[in-house]
Amino acid sequence: MSKKIKVLQCIRQGKIGGGESHLLSLVENIDRSRFDPVVLSFTEGPMIDRLVKMGVNSHIIYTEKPFDFTKWGKVKKLLQEEKADLIHAHGTRANSNVIWAARSLNIPVIYTVHGWSFHDDQNPLVRKLRILGERYLTARSNVNISVSESNKASGKKHLQKFESVVVNNGIDQKKYAPGSEGNDIRKELGISPDIILVLFIARFTHQKQPLQLIRAFGEAAASFPQMHLLMVGEGEQKEAALQLVKEQGNGKHITFLPFRQDVPDLLAAGDIFVLPSLWEGLPIGLLEAMSMGKAIIATRVDGTSEIIMNNENGLLTEPGNTADLSSSLLRLSTDGQLRLHLQNNALKTVREKFNAEDMTRQIENIYKSVLHGI
Repeated sequence: MSKKIKVLQCIRQGKIGGGESHLLSLVENIDRSRFDPVVLSFTEGPMIDRLVKMGVNSHIIYTEKPFDFTKWGKVKKLLQEEKADLIHAHGTRANSNVIWAARSLNIPVIYTVHGWSFHDDQNPLVRKLRILGERYLTARSNVNISVSESNKASGKKHLQKFESVVVNNGIDQKKYAPGSEGNDIRKELGISPDIILVLFIARFTHQKQPLQLIRAFGEAAASFPQMHLLMVGEGEQKEAALQLVKEQGNGKHITFLPFRQDVPDLLAAGDIFVLPSLWEGLPIGLLEAMSMGKAIIATRVDGTSEIIMNNENGLLTEPGNTADLSSSLLRLSTDGQLRLHLQNNALKTVREKFNAEDMTRQIENIYKSVLHGI
């Protein structure tokens, strides 16, 4: 029997986010007869706890900074101890803190771009520095993976000689399945079954636009009070969100929860899933909601537009347009036939195009082609 290929999966944090969910799906579905996954995270968190329970060898080298050269020696020592054949870095921070050690040891690196670190609304100097950083990382990685065609197009536009392979994110459709048994979230929170429950499950950041959602929901709920908004997550705009709800006097219609691990149960409770982002790579949270058969409202931005076809498997609104978002919330909350139409087509979309097993096989083939090409 040939020796297993040891792949070090490297991620910026141990909290559950898009890239972390992608890594978990990859490790859960990878062919263990051919590959031996090891994980390096740069913070602790529930993802690490899950990996340990799965029996995956996991390490933490703490830093919250990109290009933290003070940690590169520790990373190099870990790579030597683990005897990694290949490194798969997920996201900018992870790659920036592993690339030097990998190159010094002549270990090939695969870099998955889960959305670029540069964006149009950034300070011009910050944006320029981040573009330079991404140019450095992509040029030194053996293979770059884009999670969407729009990610690839942005890379080609801003990074000299950028090349990548597109591998769409995939969802574990056994875990995220409509009708699956779990905790009754509505009962836990005291939300009546006849209330239309709108879900926001994301980081409270400028990118995800939680404040705009609160304003839009307030306008919609004024016309249709049989709605409730459940907002799940943490982030730098959480306090501002709580204050905005207090100012609006809308607290009885909006519930806040911290990040939780029972995401399928949360999704099962909802009727509508909203993702009002300013930009996205290929949003895993959106795909998880679709896999659970939820009606979707999302913004017409890069990766999201590759998933959602307006009025077919979801509703698309213009980013930053509160009135557009509010009218879509009202329309979908009051039209049960439209909700059912979007739910059925959302489920069909994920089943046909965004399967975790298919994603993993594509990535395994990239691993093999990189190692055979050395």
